[in-house]
Amino acid sequence: MTEDPDDTRPRSVRFLDRVRENLDRLSPQEAYREQREGAIIVDVRTETHRGGGPHIPGALVIDLTVLPWRLDPDFAWSVPEAVSPEQRWILVCRHSYATSLAAWTLREMGLSRVTDVVGGFEAWQAAGLPTTMDAPDVRP
Repeated sequence: MTEDPDDTRPRSVRFLDRVRENLDRLSPQEAYREQREGAIIVDVRTETHRGGGPHIPGALVIDLTVLPWRLDPDFAWSVPEAVSPEQRWILVCRHSYATSLAAWTLREMGLSRVTDVVGGFEAWQAAGLPTTMDAPDVRP
């Protein structure tokens, strides 16, 4: 894809748009439906952004810095849920900027069914989808 010389948006925004062209991004409602059908939601929000507030029931909390290793089924320290490169992972952060880049990276790594939620956790919550104050399932 060639850059439009008249596009004055920051290069980070232009890059994010290109990345998102290759993802099958989900609305919060679609993500919720897929979770009920067996997809695994991974919350990559920082501890600060989670702030002891609500989170998505059943979601795994994995730090973005270790995400590629935890979701790689061939890696010695992957999470037990990482059983196949075709596992459906749905990533959530606050607004979905970081997760779009993470999903693209994981797809480049060979995890073919990773995506993210349009609008992130804030969109999930705004849609009135389930949240919980129970302790999150944090995976170091």
